[in-house]
Amino acid sequence: MDPVARLGAPAPGFELPDINGKVHRLPDRPGQIVVLNFWSVECPWSARADPQVMAAVQGSTTDLWTIACCSGESLEDIRRVAQERGLKTVLLDPNQAVADLYQASATPHIFLIDTDGVLRYRGAPDDTGLGSRPATRSYLEQALTALKAGRWPDPAETPALGCAIVRRLG
Repeated sequence: MDPVARLGAPAPGFELPDINGKVHRLPDRPGQIVVLNFWSVECPWSARADPQVMAAVQGSTTDLWTIACCSGESLEDIRRVAQERGLKTVLLDPNQAVADLYQASATPHIFLIDTDGVLRYRGAPDDTGLGSRPATRSYLEQALTALKAGRWPDPAETPALGCAIVRRLG
């Protein structure tokens, strides 16, 4: 398996604890579509995208794993904000090991893994641009619809726009 995530290739496996200490392993999800949402407590782009990302997976068998990946965010703040926003599965990646594995660069940065464990989409959740222009296209919803119909998402990759992931130095 590649040491980094590549479109069209098996998604690299990992395991991370959630905010309650339960360990989640990506290889444990065969036959399930998984959305990875690299996320930050402090990022306004994440706050704006959270309702849309949750709505895209609501009512389906798709798993949404929100990954708190910014250095310096306290567990207390992550728990509080996750509860305020109604986020169910929030994983902790304080050293950015999984963010690095997936080459996540911003929050939010979305990765969509199909039922065979293959990475099929990475990028922004929607087409919101700089200047807070309202979204007119949900890339995540379109990618999920394509996967469920047995097609590749189009586009399969978009630039991730948002806050830079605060990385641990040293």
